[in-house]
Amino acid sequence: MMAPTLDAIPPVRNGRRGRPRRRPNKLHADKAYDACARRQECRARGIVPRIARRGIDSSEKLGRHRWVVERTHARFNRFRRLPVRYERRADIYETFTRLAASLTTLNQIRRFC
Repeated sequence: MMAPTLDAIPPVRNGRRGRPRRRPNKLHADKAYDACARRQECRARGIVPRIARRGIDSSEKLGRHRWVVERTHARFNRFRRLPVRYERRADIYETFTRLAASLTTLNQIRRFC
């Protein structure tokens, strides 16, 4: 599933002229993705793989980047309708997801202002 996910990444805008970059520069992943095939999939797309190797590398360096994603999942899990999807229609679920993102952003703005 890693290759279709990498292919589905939307263009990344960086503020420069020209066509936006299609893929990120680096991919940070944990030890579960440590395989030669995963690394080759990244390199074939021009992405530098930053994957911890089993039994060799420590996960602490990758944890510096992954905590942002884990924190975001934890914030969305506070809204009870999102972790277990009760809605049958995708548009209703997407609306609740956007509402949760809006409320989370509002709370962060209040915290810093």
